[in-house]
Amino acid sequence: MTYTEPFHVSSQLASLDHISAGRAGWVVTEEERPEAARAWGRPLVVDADALARESRDGVEVARALWDSWEDDAVIRSVATSRYLDRERLHYIDFTGETYAVKGPAIVPRPPQGQLVVLGRPDRVPAAQLDVALVEGRDLASVATAAAAPGTPRVFAEVEVALDTPEATAADRVTDLERHAAWSDRGRLRHIGAADQLVALLGELSRHVDGVRLHPLVLDEDLPVLSRLVLPALSERRLVARPLPGTSLRSTLGLERPANRFAAAAVAAQEDAR
Repeated sequence: MTYTEPFHVSSQLASLDHISAGRAGWVVTEEERPEAARAWGRPLVVDADALARESRDGVEVARALWDSWEDDAVIRSVATSRYLDRERLHYIDFTGETYAVKGPAIVPRPPQGQLVVLGRPDRVPAAQLDVALVEGRDLASVATAAAAPGTPRVFAEVEVALDTPEATAADRVTDLERHAAWSDRGRLRHIGAADQLVALLGELSRHVDGVRLHPLVLDEDLPVLSRLVLPALSERRLVARPLPGTSLRSTLGLERPANRFAAAAVAAQEDAR
């Protein structure tokens, strides 16, 4: 989110939501690599407050653009040769410290109305997030972090290295670190057997609504997760089983938000009565 244009990001994400029939989400992250700034032709952003500002403004713009088309803006009338109702398209008129965006979007409102937005509440205001991603080196730290965000849902960030038929998790980590260090991001970390991870996730479920797992090596840990961890979580009813065709929002128990411009118009009509 640091260097990409929010207008383009919102359009790409809205398109993805249309293609996936309402199953898209957005994990808001920051880009700290200098080469990214050069690639996008933008000044380097290094200050922590400036990075947070770019994330905050980017989410605000994207959410406003998703609402810039009302749900019934698209007409597709062959008889009248009208594709859309211009009265249901809106300018957002955002002006920030580093850019301004007027809108409206070039993609109709996403099927979910607003995509599910996930991010760190210390970088993006909780009011702009659907899911807060919290960190902590142990259960107590995660529980403390989870109590603070004030978002509809809270997920814990968990890094995992699992025992495989070929090697123990500890041996796998040791082998990896002969080549490159496993970066310490301050997250809860599980290194061990699948059943121990199931127990850990059971404990976490008392404090958070879900987890975001970060496997050490995707093609080694993912088979263990799918074969041993997910079935065990399902047996303990710790994994949701959404019905086919449901959206990501409904899977997470989140309501589809009303369009801000349509809601404002209804409120104005009621006030005029």
